[in-house]
Amino acid sequence: MGQADWVVVPLDANASDEPLYFDDHAWRTIEAATARIIPTDRQPGAREARAVRFIDRMLAGTQFVYASADGSGFLRMDGLEEKAWLERVETRRALYDDGVVRLDELARSRFGQPFVSLREEEQDAVLEELGGPKPARYRLDGAEAGGTGGAPAGNQPMDEDLLDFFSLLVLNTRQGFYADPVYGGNAGGIGWRVIGFDGPETLRATTDGTYTTIDYLIVDAQWPYENDPRVTRAGWR
Repeated sequence: MGQADWVVVPLDANASDEPLYFDDHAWRTIEAATARIIPTDRQPGAREARAVRFIDRMLAGTQFVYASADGSGFLRMDGLEEKAWLERVETRRALYDDGVVRLDELARSRFGQPFVSLREEEQDAVLEELGGPKPARYRLDGAEAGGTGGAPAGNQPMDEDLLDFFSLLVLNTRQGFYADPVYGGNAGGIGWRVIGFDGPETLRATTDGTYTTIDYLIVDAQWPYENDPRVTRAGWR
């Protein structure tokens, strides 16, 4: 049976701002960490986008994995599909549980307080100790801000099951900032507006024909290597 035949459960990941998996301390700790990964400056950051809610719903179980195409709820999994997803969720839960403990251990060791109580620069120092130096800032042309040259930002890792806590936290923060709001993050489309993307008002609008991305397309665009003898249908020679 394909997903089109799955039962839709009328759940709303945004129905409340209360944790479903985290306790209060873990919620505030992860919220503070996401707020340093995508900080609030002249634009809203991960805190305003409710990235922590996105992460909490991801860890809550299997009920918020697949949004229904019309946005009316989420698909209900069962059997082997649900079992496989529960194993993935349990792995991620363990990473986050241990990660909160580790953040507090490092924070208390260096600054004598839990992570959530530290100043922003102190939280940055803890995150750097956990995950490595902060990346350089980039302009849209790929050069480092305030300097010359600079490599473009690296690709986002896609296999979440192979990531450590810090890498998973960074990835999930990005997802919570930019994913469709139906999953609990990107509140009010904040993340989309930051990058100038209007986005659909609802998930249903992406399937019923009322939303289109035609304005973002170059109608007469052609594949730039169409007549390049070095390129075949299979790729570069």
